[in-house]
Amino acid sequence: MSLPTLAADADLLLSGRPLLDLRAPLEFADGAFPQAISLPLMNDAERAAVGTCYKRQGQAAAIALGHQLVSGDIRAARLDAWLSQIQRHPDTVLYCARGGLRSETVQQWLADADCVVPRVAGGYKALRRCLIDSLDRLSGQLPLRVLCGMTGSGKTELLVQLANGVDLEGLARHRGSSFGALPEGQPSNIDFENRLSLMLLRQQRAGVPYLLLEDESRMIGRCTLPMSLYQAMQQAPLVILEAPLAERIARIQRDYVDDLWARFARQTDADSAWQQLGEFLGHALQRLERRLGGLLCRQLQQSLQAALSAQQHTGDASGHARWIGRLLTEYYDPIYGRQLQGRPQPVLFRGDAEACLGFLRQSV
Repeated sequence: MSLPTLAADADLLLSGRPLLDLRAPLEFADGAFPQAISLPLMNDAERAAVGTCYKRQGQAAAIALGHQLVSGDIRAARLDAWLSQIQRHPDTVLYCARGGLRSETVQQWLADADCVVPRVAGGYKALRRCLIDSLDRLSGQLPLRVLCGMTGSGKTELLVQLANGVDLEGLARHRGSSFGALPEGQPSNIDFENRLSLMLLRQQRAGVPYLLLEDESRMIGRCTLPMSLYQAMQQAPLVILEAPLAERIARIQRDYVDDLWARFARQTDADSAWQQLGEFLGHALQRLERRLGGLLCRQLQQSLQAALSAQQHTGDASGHARWIGRLLTEYYDPIYGRQLQGRPQPVLFRGDAEACLGFLRQSV
């Protein structure tokens, strides 16, 4: 019986159909797709043994070893896991690295158990190629606008209120500065690119007239923007969000002190969370020492630690305004001013959050 295959195209990825990833765990960790679940045919050690056998003895010997390693109770347990996944999600699709022996083998084992499911022609490699090609194509096709603003002005808050907004920092799980790391960690760069490509495809199909992206450097933490998109952003017209200093200080304190402490506290006890927060913020400041200068960096460190101690022991969080205000006015704001002056793109609009939202909604 000929078993079904599906094309590795954007329609499959955008459909939301569950994908059963048969690659080894290390392969999955390097990059996968948002709707994929890892249920490998072989674990990492088994795959390594088969790979070594292939190099030394050829394909036939490697296939024989694979069947030997995944047999008996091991094969039965893995087959049960695949069948359970498919029972919960009957529209599941299989794939392996290249749509070859692993997915063909599992597809046949499932068919022998009276469970016929399709596999992806070309496997993960073909799906990944589809997304990379789409990312490069859409970066040049879709009109862009870039949302600028001083640190703490609330660019992300504004961006996520708009249907045509692309939250790059959200996709990268990083806030895009020396202080931007989150306790939960970042995705692999491949996962970041995959999710970004899928978002752009969805926006294209929704028919948005342009995409709105926050002004970013090419690196968002350890995630790298594709060069095609980054270059397009450097030529896109600007919308500038303005906010008073007091509002920006309060937002920075909320995001980088209060919210960050809550994230640490979800993973440990309160005292440890305070210690982790102090170490995190202290290290973030230390990374800026060369740019801040030794004296300012030491002063900010002292002010930071004093504010954290007062907040932890008395509940008084007002001290944070001192180090945050100095960091903004003496470091981030001058950098922003110089960078904005050097931007050749036209400024379409500037104003506070309400005014910018009104302008952007009218121009969609």
